Amino acid sequence: MTKVISAPQPACATHPAPTPSRFNSLGQDAPAGLVVFLVALPLCLGISLASGAPLLAGLISGIVGGLLVSVLSGSAVSVSGPAAGLTTIMLAAISSLGSWPAVLAATVVAGVIQLLLGVARAGVIALYFPAAVIRGMLASIGIILIMKQIPHFLGADRDYFEDLDFLQLNGENTFSAIGAALAHVSPGSVLVGG
Repeated sequence: MTKVISAPQPACATHPAPTPSRFNSLGQDAPAGLVVFLVALPLCLGISLASGAPLLAGLISGIVGGLLVSVLSGSAVSVSGPAAGLTTIMLAAISSLGSWPAVLAATVVAGVIQLLLGVARAGVIALYFPAAVIRGMLASIGIILIMKQIPHFLGADRDYFEDLDFLQLNGENTFSAIGAALAHVSPGSVLVGG
């Protein structure tokens, strides 16, 4: 007895095979990107103001991060938007390079280098870094973020502008700030935070 295995049938003219395209979900991506842009716009403007960049730079970064990335990324799950942690980096870059146009030129050069590394398939270098190192780095960032938020969660943080560093200008550090916050807990803040 012989068994006949039929080959898969090609798509016919009435039912063509779907062609994968990153623009298939444009109807969902465009409104989502618009919402991300509108939500992130005040933060984009604030970050550009705090870093010494023109406000137009914040507007453009919001457009790129919210509208363009959502449409062009082709990813089902992507996160893009302003990063407040880069404020100090941009401020230092502007002060060390001397002007905003110089920072833009350096950014373009860095982008070209990234494109060249992508064309050269240099991403395989990441395979040589153990996953434990990357997980440890990400876990340490998470721990730092959580520890910095505990005084805010307890509602007893009085110095909102010095919280980026371990050693703060008021003489406290991250651990002593948590201890001081434990002595002055606000039940309303804990309720909202919980």
